Amino acid sequence: MRKFFIFIWDIIKVVCVSLAIILPVRYYLIQPFYVKGASMEPSFHDHEYLIVDELSYRFNPPIRGQVIVFRYPRNPQEYFIKRIIGLPGEQVQIKDGQVHIYNQEHPEGFILVEDYLPEDLLTYNQDESQITVSDGEYFVLGDNRNASQDSRSFGPVDKSFITGKILFRGWPLNKILIFDKDQWPKYQE
Repeated sequence: MRKFFIFIWDIIKVVCVSLAIILPVRYYLIQPFYVKGASMEPSFHDHEYLIVDELSYRFNPPIRGQVIVFRYPRNPQEYFIKRIIGLPGEQVQIKDGQVHIYNQEHPEGFILVEDYLPEDLLTYNQDESQITVSDGEYFVLGDNRNASQDSRSFGPVDKSFITGKILFRGWPLNKILIFDKDQWPKYQE
């Protein structure tokens, strides 16, 4: 009987040590994310399993082109995955099927060249007015522009809603990938 209690005590210690290691990692460093829907195709597909880096944005700001997971502003219980297009202090305008960015460095604006999108894909918005991205906000778009609910419908996303950036794709097995370098969009002046 004594051996049984020693065995149970050993299990309790292993569980406690495991939880002391796993819980902080899960809640403060990385988080799993399961892709639902086609809004990020062709970059990410329905039913892919991703790991989100929750730590990086505590030390560095998000950068244009990074793919992020964030809480949906209209229902914070839901999580979305999108790509950062507009940064704080910029204006974003979608016209003639292209994304135009206006900022201090480019007051006349530049066209965002998005090499990660299919060549024939055009980006549209209901109106062509400029959207101002306030401090602490980010303008995000899905890569599948015709099937994405994004900043065109709910506006820029506050940084406090951002969970983190995509770090790793673990499923399906034939698409395993570590995202150590982001795909940086280029621009044309």
